[in-house]
Amino acid sequence: MTNKTLTDFEKQIAELEKLIDNLKQKALDTGVNTSEALEELQKKRDDLLKEFFSNLDAWDNAILARHQKRPYTLDYVRNIFDEFIELHGDRLFADDHAMVCGIGNIEDKQVAFIGQQKGRDLKERQYRNFGSAKPEGYRKAMRVMHLAEKFHKPIVCFVDTPAADCSVGAEERGISEAIARNMMDMMSLKVPVIAIVIGEGGSGGAIGIAVANKVAMLEHSIYSVIPPEGCAAILWRDPSKAKEAATALKINAESAKELGVIDDIIKESLGGAHRNADETAENIKEYILKCIEELSPKTGDELAKERYDKFRNFGKYIEN
Repeated sequence: MTNKTLTDFEKQIAELEKLIDNLKQKALDTGVNTSEALEELQKKRDDLLKEFFSNLDAWDNAILARHQKRPYTLDYVRNIFDEFIELHGDRLFADDHAMVCGIGNIEDKQVAFIGQQKGRDLKERQYRNFGSAKPEGYRKAMRVMHLAEKFHKPIVCFVDTPAADCSVGAEERGISEAIARNMMDMMSLKVPVIAIVIGEGGSGGAIGIAVANKVAMLEHSIYSVIPPEGCAAILWRDPSKAKEAATALKINAESAKELGVIDDIIKESLGGAHRNADETAENIKEYILKCIEELSPKTGDELAKERYDKFRNFGKYIEN
């Protein structure tokens, strides 16, 4: 990538788009034909976007995955589902607002959805615990998955969390056990399970809802056992080396695909999902429908075995 940061680049694009909007307004106000100038500016903007985004490194993707305007789980649910109803509570302790679950319709398919939800402003971020679910969140997710299995409905999981909650309360209520229980129970689910990393796929907080038959990542999302800053703090005692850590961790989608950690990469709109959430949502919808069509003819036992074998085969190596 060039020395220009994502922030600097987005400022440059914003200036171009302001000029484009001014030209459009001028055409409306005066009737002057600005189509040629407009086309030239739009082409310049798109060429800059293509050039910049064709040279992103792992750390750039981490910044994009955390972008404050990036669509979250409920943004995609509202865009992809024709109708949906959210379900609340784990029937044991409380309702975790960082984990959203429910049932909805995508065209003629009824599916269960699970996902971590972040917040836009400080108040909502505190309400959603910054997307870090507590034990009751993972137990709520598993309750809805078992409900989907009972009624033979596919499950779609939207992964977007820096990590699971690590507060004293979460530890007291068994956050590790809750995640481990989800991993174990998801292995044996007898319905299609599709997991999509839409932003951050961080640590056990991600894998707690990502044991799936099909695992995909959005083009500029990240998936890692630890955030780059945490890795840098452990390895080099220096969180400022997060960029080097991101490269070493291979957190971007292309690296995850090469390593066999995920099955597919879903294209985002040019310039990132936040620039055109509708287009990205449509790509996700097409992927979900394709996976349901591919997985639905298989028996419950076949689905469970394929899922189990997929995850048991991670980390295999050959000694010469």
